[in-house]
Amino acid sequence: MSEIDSEACYGIAPGHRMQWEEVQQGWVILYPEGMVKLNDSAAEILRRCDGATPLSQVVADLERTFAENGLIDDVRELVAVAMDQGWVVRR
Repeated sequence: MSEIDSEACYGIAPGHRMQWEEVQQGWVILYPEGMVKLNDSAAEILRRCDGATPLSQVVADLERTFAENGLIDDVRELVAVAMDQGWVVRR
């Protein structure tokens, strides 16, 4: 699994696009080989990964928005999976 740095910025990989799909009633990542439908938690995290915001700030925003603490490990795990799948890159 990819090593994730909390102070690094992550964003959707080139050739990939994240968008709301009405037919799917959810957020998806589109890429030349296909599409992956994201669950609500993954979508909330990846929507904030804009390539310019450090992951620590993404986590802080999620914790404020959802009044939840201790999300860093879950966020790192999702970003690591997304990197391994090629959906996200470190900027």
